Amino acid sequence: MPADVDPRRLLPPVDRVMLRPEVEALVGQHGRAIVVEQVRAALDELRSAAPDLALAASDDERLLRVVEDVARRVESGVRPSLVRVLNATGVVVHTNLGRAPLSAEAARRVAEIASSYSNLEYDLAQGGRGDREVHAEARLRDLLGVESTVVVNNCAAAVLLAVNTLAEGKDVLVSRGELVEIGGSFRIPDVLKKGGARLVEVGTTNRTRLADFRAALSPDTGMILRVHPSNFRIVGFTESPSAGELSALAHEAAVAFVEDQGSGLLGPLPGGLASEPTAPGALRDGADVVAFSGDKLLGGPQAGLVAGRRVFVEAMRKNPLYRALRVDKMTLAALDATLLAHAAGHARESVPVLRMIHAPLEEVRRRTEAFAARLADTTPGLRSEIVDAGSAVGGGAAPTVELPSVTLCLRHPAMGPDDLAAALRKGEPPVVVRVADDAVLVDLRTVAAEDEPLLLAALARALG
Repeated sequence: MPADVDPRRLLPPVDRVMLRPEVEALVGQHGRAIVVEQVRAALDELRSAAPDLALAASDDERLLRVVEDVARRVESGVRPSLVRVLNATGVVVHTNLGRAPLSAEAARRVAEIASSYSNLEYDLAQGGRGDREVHAEARLRDLLGVESTVVVNNCAAAVLLAVNTLAEGKDVLVSRGELVEIGGSFRIPDVLKKGGARLVEVGTTNRTRLADFRAALSPDTGMILRVHPSNFRIVGFTESPSAGELSALAHEAAVAFVEDQGSGLLGPLPGGLASEPTAPGALRDGADVVAFSGDKLLGGPQAGLVAGRRVFVEAMRKNPLYRALRVDKMTLAALDATLLAHAAGHARESVPVLRMIHAPLEEVRRRTEAFAARLADTTPGLRSEIVDAGSAVGGGAAPTVELPSVTLCLRHPAMGPDDLAAALRKGEPPVVVRVADDAVLVDLRTVAAEDEPLLLAALARALG
């Protein structure tokens, strides 16, 4: 190549690349617009990155390099970014991994409703316009035994809607020990501000008494709010008024007592987790309105569920903000199926998060021992050890208490634990594990039994 020739001028033009049989096949599979875009991107990168190195070859070799790059780009571009992941971390409600996996029945109902028309807002009996609230909300009312319910897109939205409806332009009393921030920068003070209310901090960080709330009441008070601390706990020298006391005080002042229960737990958890508060318990203790999540310990889709007294909940439904926060037909289908499992009494067996949490230690140990034996047969050189450990509920529930479990510790002489974890994340499906004590830790509590062959194959591929 003459020294005075710009090597970038020797790059093949777009139309020549498009005539290659391999590229024509990509056009037939993915469409011309997508392929042309990737051809141009590949040529632009060659022009700007390292043109001399890229062009130190024959015309055919340059063309082949561009074609191969285009094929990789197209394959990467059409691959979904949201993919299924195997969760081997032992964290049941893993926020970064999508929180609660749906039950098989809930997933089936979503697919059925998503792929067809439905009676979302159509009254089949009357042959006219219907009400979307009759579907999952009616079941939720019956399950909790409350006067009214509302479903919005997450628990933060439920709290925002309650504040805006019941306390806009007014004061909201919150204990200083409950001014929490949870994942995604959900901060109680910011939510109150966006809801149009004024925050009144009550008591101290570790000790708040009923007398503190009483002293903070004024004609401008619109709500008393109690907040689930999620992943935050204050222990030691602490004090806080009971829900019943706050309820009585709110009614005395003619304002609403709202509780952000958070996790959506409907029944007690096993063992040391039994103290985790439940949504029905908050209602029994006197909350006028309870807000909680659908995709945590309820085990359903992402949703914010509101339940309580009709006078307050129906006011929330009439708020114009509700229309911006309400859920779609697929969420309603998944929520209804999940609530039906709870109502029928088989949620522990059919709802994945509850099945994982209630799985006996002996069952997890038995599965782990059997898996370790199969793994030893397929991956020579891998050292495995089963050790007692603890799983976590996750989702902000019971952060100081572990589920008794066992962990499979994996070590390989030719691959460090960080490299093995990275290789597992790059697999299909990706596998997410924990790394500690110079080992990869695999907790089968959060891996479905039917997914064990996928995990076994992923480990074999990662170790090469």
